[in-house]
Amino acid sequence: MLTLTSIEPLFVFEMANNHMGDVDHGLRIIRAIHEVSQDFGFHFAFKFQYRQLESFIHPGFKGRNDIKYVKRFSETKLEERQFRRLKDELEQRGFITVCTPFDEASVDLIEAHGFDIIKVASCSFTDWPLLERIVQTEKPIIASTAGVALEEMDKVVSFFEHRQRDFALMHCVAEYPTGAQYLQLNQISLLRERYPQVPIGYSTHEHPDNTDSIKLAIAKGATIFEKHVGVITDSIRLNAYSATPEQIRAWLHAARQALEICGVRDRRADFGAEELASLQSLRRGAFARRDIKQGERVDLKNVFLAIPTTEGQVTANDLSKYTEFIAQFDVKQNEPILFASVKKTDHREKIYQIVQQAKSLLAKSKTVAPGKADFEISHHYGVERFDEFGITMITVVNREYCKKLLLILPGQKHPEQYHKQKEETFHILYGDILLNLNGNVTTHQKGDIVVVEPGVKHSFTSKHGAVIEEISSTHYANDSYYTDPAILNNGHRKTSLTYWMS
Repeated sequence: MLTLTSIEPLFVFEMANNHMGDVDHGLRIIRAIHEVSQDFGFHFAFKFQYRQLESFIHPGFKGRNDIKYVKRFSETKLEERQFRRLKDELEQRGFITVCTPFDEASVDLIEAHGFDIIKVASCSFTDWPLLERIVQTEKPIIASTAGVALEEMDKVVSFFEHRQRDFALMHCVAEYPTGAQYLQLNQISLLRERYPQVPIGYSTHEHPDNTDSIKLAIAKGATIFEKHVGVITDSIRLNAYSATPEQIRAWLHAARQALEICGVRDRRADFGAEELASLQSLRRGAFARRDIKQGERVDLKNVFLAIPTTEGQVTANDLSKYTEFIAQFDVKQNEPILFASVKKTDHREKIYQIVQQAKSLLAKSKTVAPGKADFEISHHYGVERFDEFGITMITVVNREYCKKLLLILPGQKHPEQYHKQKEETFHILYGDILLNLNGNVTTHQKGDIVVVEPGVKHSFTSKHGAVIEEISSTHYANDSYYTDPAILNNGHRKTSLTYWMS
């Protein structure tokens, strides 16, 4: 099934009344444009305009040559069979077929003729009776927006979306021709930002020799492009905004250049081997600051960073706080740290999971935490054992007085420790804890208050999960003494985050 996103980029050639009421000249235009478009691998469409002049023009104004559009439309009128012949030619040439109806009867004719896409002219953008008839079809819709206020545009977009129509919007300026100073191509960006789910195009009326605007429109993110086309003969001249086949060739060539320069959309580009090699050569590599033994953690304490790097070397870009490297072999001083000589473990996903668990516990307990408060994860025996041994702490304030929120997951244990300087008071805000103070084990519930004096060894666990408000004197980083030497010797038992709420 044809959809507007499946045929990007789409170039629409608008014949309008440039057939001059002569079906043979219309065929001439189609064939000439087809010939020049064969050098480009784009999706191409041709567009007609349908009006039922018998009802479209007021009876009292028929035949009036002093009214521009009455005269123009009347003099270039084609019969239904002639339009059918032109459409047959489009299909034989492989064009997608588009038609603009200016009245409800013309929508009937579009359906009868089997056009692929319906185009809504800017003057009809808020023609609600016509729009009501158009959305009764199953055809994709392209709508031009010249002169339409944003509030009106919102209404039409909502109208199409509520009826689940496949549609696109076209930035358009209804001045014929449009001077370069009036093209307003930033409107493409406005439409893309306001309607990110809608394909945005560009309907051009500038001088046909202007190829800058198509490049800029592509750079702005437009994916559908419309241009009036025609062919000059001894008796037929073109208006100032319709392009000849050769001008179309130049226009398409400019579009192809712009598309190549702009590259892929809505995803990161693929990187070339030369680019990656260049970046790698400029990155600082990790070298052993001293002899590193097998099984030892490799980090900034025992490596230094310098150039040049060698192939397969760990670089500064790999040394994230979420990444752990363990030496698989002995590494001599000044030797490069190679990926082949270390075991790499990335804890980023686990840290993200811990943050989500903490946020879930805060929400469940209806505890409010400041968004920019420091967030500290204690994983005493390693991140991989956090669910068994660990705690999450949110530091709300730490001055002469200190307030923290301690989050304990169901079944999680906090190992035994004591403080020499800090006195702390635990206020149980949510859940339950089993608290061990110098060997005296007590159970506490929401609302309980417990004082832990300096020097008192304490550990705790929770069966169902808990949130503790800790009020204390100033907290010092070197004032936590764990009774298990394995924890004291673990210099990587904490991960600190600042931006954790989003």
